[in-house]
Amino acid sequence: MCLGVPGKIVSVEGTVAIVDFWGVRRKVALDIVDEDVTIGDHVLVHVGFAIRRIAPEDLSLIHI
Repeated sequence: MCLGVPGKIVSVEGTVAIVDFWGVRRKVALDIVDEDVTIGDHVLVHVGFAIRRIAPEDLSLIHI
């Protein structure tokens, strides 16, 4: 079983983003994310890699 944590992108520089996880900010690699992301997008993160962008309509399904 894998754990993916949702977070909000606050900045992007190349293939690295700063992602906010409930007030804690971490660097996250964007190398394998499934589509383009930008500041304000939410992503699902697993072991330091964004693995997918979370669609805005899906945000109501998780508690961010």
